[in-house]
Amino acid sequence: MLRPDVETLWRFNQMDHDLRPTDLGVGLGSHDLGVATHTADLYQAGMFPRVVFTGANAPTTVERFPRGEAVHYREHAIDLGVPADTILLEPRAKNTTENIEFTRSVLAEHGLTDEIRSVTLISRPYQQRRSYAICRKKWPEVDVICSSLPLELDAYVASIGDARKVIDMLVGDTQRLWTYPANDWAIEQHIPADVIAAYESLVHAGYTSRLVSA
Repeated sequence: MLRPDVETLWRFNQMDHDLRPTDLGVGLGSHDLGVATHTADLYQAGMFPRVVFTGANAPTTVERFPRGEAVHYREHAIDLGVPADTILLEPRAKNTTENIEFTRSVLAEHGLTDEIRSVTLISRPYQQRRSYAICRKKWPEVDVICSSLPLELDAYVASIGDARKVIDMLVGDTQRLWTYPANDWAIEQHIPADVIAAYESLVHAGYTSRLVSA
């Protein structure tokens, strides 16, 4: 009975942007190594000439990536053929706001700020809309495209290996679409009624481990 609600949130949280070349790819740290895989794929397809991997650790990633999300992402991308000298590392960010702010700082440290006019944000599929809203707020002067490894819901759950974890995080990301603007951390976005209803249904069913205090 909950499957339609999960699918509603899954579809809404993806931006369906058309890919085009940008000045920079930013791989947002998480538990999902597919972010680094997709970043490498896009680099090799000529979608951007330079990459920043950003992320320290969260409770959901410290066991899988003990040296930090960005460090493991970088190593994985290099293994997939991305030249090491095209990758910048941002190893301190512990949330998406810090991902954006600290990426900007790394670019400034390398004298690259003026070269970046467009960015491809690479994230988990259900993190796209939240990441877009935060980037638009914290980095308004760049054109932003969102992208993720192109997997359908069932394939994505299989790749993570934990359906409850995926649903919990999907519900949490959806909640952040209105709690973050309320804290001035992201731009406002229209949330359709069916998305609100699906979110409330899943919260009622107990998928609440990733919710934040309003």
